[in-house]
Amino acid sequence: MSVSNVIVTENLSKIYRTRISKGLLKKEEKIVEALKGVSFEVMNGEIFGLLGPNGAGKTTLIKILTTLLIPDKGRAFVNGFDVLREPKKVKASIGVMLMGERSLYWKLTGRENLEYFAALYKIPSDVARKRINEIVEFLGIQDFIDRLVETYSSGQKMLLAFAKALINDAPLLFLDEPTVAMDPKNAAMIRSKIRQLNKELGKTILLTTHLMHEAETLCNRVAIIDKGRIIAIGTPDELKETLRGKSSIELDVLGNNIDKIVSDIKNVEGVIDVATSFIKFNSKDAVRIRVLCDAPKEILAEIIDKLIDSKVDILYINPQEPTLEDVFMHYTGRLLSEDQREGL
Repeated sequence: MSVSNVIVTENLSKIYRTRISKGLLKKEEKIVEALKGVSFEVMNGEIFGLLGPNGAGKTTLIKILTTLLIPDKGRAFVNGFDVLREPKKVKASIGVMLMGERSLYWKLTGRENLEYFAALYKIPSDVARKRINEIVEFLGIQDFIDRLVETYSSGQKMLLAFAKALINDAPLLFLDEPTVAMDPKNAAMIRSKIRQLNKELGKTILLTTHLMHEAETLCNRVAIIDKGRIIAIGTPDELKETLRGKSSIELDVLGNNIDKIVSDIKNVEGVIDVATSFIKFNSKDAVRIRVLCDAPKEILAEIIDKLIDSKVDILYINPQEPTLEDVFMHYTGRLLSEDQREGL
């Protein structure tokens, strides 16, 4: 393992086996391949993103790298330590924030939680006190840090989970969907703090996200993961360069016969691919259609004519340069917002 690589994974695979009911007395085994031969490296000092929809395998991968799960095949090294043979050394050298954080103690205050976790890391009490005060100020959580965690909103719990990840001042941070339960203001603040931790304190950060703009604005490099496989790795610009000369059109519509509309759009000359996802518009079910194409200005009028002929309400139209959403669609034929979860 190179000293410049703080994370190395080699052919990691993980299978979940569950039994599902098939009648009163019959059960059937269900096998879900969460990871399928995942290999990549994270370099010292970078923000590395795992970008993929819910259910793609991101959390399973994070749990293996933080020693919470054992892979069925493959090897992984974190800060030079083998996750299977040296789990204690791995744990001591990382900070971890998991999505749906459940290790917080709700009957303690936020500060008491941080004091408890500092003690687990065997941080001297005077050092821990100073460190906690610094983290509280850094994240701006003074207003609720001394309240019981059971009184916290979901966003406040996520902020405390983020604070917990910083308590041992580890050089490597794992952040699993760090902004998922936060309002836009706190999400923007967390992204700013992630940049600050990386640029000013030199932290290496691996974060998972299903938000295209989060990966595009935060990460030095991104691995796109789908159905347990890494399908592309590179800087955001390198990944978008794979679509050189292509553009996209995003349309939101209200109406029926979406399958026919998609089929009609695919038949427009110059259209490369079309994907859809469901969204909400004023409490109604709407559909987002994303069209990857060669020249949006030349085909937009024809697409709009087809939508009008189909008698749908057009809510929004936006021709744009390729994004990571388009890269994901190019490789998978789907949008990032499509949930791939299978009970993981």
